[in-house]
Amino acid sequence: MNVTQDLSFIALITNAHLIVQLIMALLLAVSVISWTYIFKKLFDVRSARNQTVEFEKTFWAGGNLHALHASAGSNRASSGALARIFEAGMGEYIKGKQAAASSRDMNMGDVLDGARRAMRAAFQREMDALEAHLAFLASVGSVSPYIGLLGTVWGIMNAFRGLANVQQATLSAVAPGIAEALIATAIGLFAAIPAVVAYNRFSHDIDRLAIRFESFVEEFSNILQRQSR
Repeated sequence: MNVTQDLSFIALITNAHLIVQLIMALLLAVSVISWTYIFKKLFDVRSARNQTVEFEKTFWAGGNLHALHASAGSNRASSGALARIFEAGMGEYIKGKQAAASSRDMNMGDVLDGARRAMRAAFQREMDALEAHLAFLASVGSVSPYIGLLGTVWGIMNAFRGLANVQQATLSAVAPGIAEALIATAIGLFAAIPAVVAYNRFSHDIDRLAIRFESFVEEFSNILQRQSR
């Protein structure tokens, strides 16, 4: 009488070798963390893009720079990355201009250089914040398939080792071991594919934001230079 073997995913996972189970658990944990970062980064990048658009509209509307600086300084948490870059540069420009008025050793060129350096430093801080966790997604995308493959190789090796105790090797004897081993590769791909797609998408969006930030730094530096004449 033929006994039908339970080849469901749950049964294959629960009956898998301990090493394979540990690899599956690791990949599942990595996948959960990866999806958490993906959703967080999706919100962060979308929020940064919308805040950048809003600030650019306000800035190029031609309002008073001092009033805009005061508004950006009072709402730093919600004003957006570009507003914080502007606030850093404008704040340094105001302080430098006051120092130049009371000191003969400082000229307007030094004031403009200080404002530019402040904006570059703020730019780097904002980029570091936007790029947080991207390295983790890249690592998951590149390493997870190999970890899954390790589980598959170990499971298949264990399945064939089990044939040594069987007088007649049949497909039904080796199929469960191979099937449970292949699940490790499937889980590795499940973790890797979304991480790779998300990494490429977020890298592209963040690069576009970086270009907009750098363009603003140059344009605002030119505005400050014209005002200092």
